[in-house]
Amino acid sequence: MDIHNLTEIIANQGFPIALSVLLIFRIDRFMQEIVTSQKEGYRQVLENTKEIHNTITNLNQQNREHYSLRFAEIQKELSGMKVELGSPRYRSK
Repeated sequence: MDIHNLTEIIANQGFPIALSVLLIFRIDRFMQEIVTSQKEGYRQVLENTKEIHNTITNLNQQNREHYSLRFAEIQKELSGMKVELGSPRYRSK
């Protein structure tokens, strides 16, 4: 086996191997970037979901407080009406 045959074998088989290794490293780096981006996306979705949950919880609390106050006002009005209805001027003769 002379040097010419050896260089021809390395050139014919070494180049595809070197190219394959290069492409594997590039694909690996690309996959790592995808995973990193995906993790960041999940983190943002989770953060936004927590913010939405907190907003809904606060709105529900405000609604409960509003309707509790409104219910108390209506109860006072109704109890006042009961007193008026029970007063002697509203009784039929």
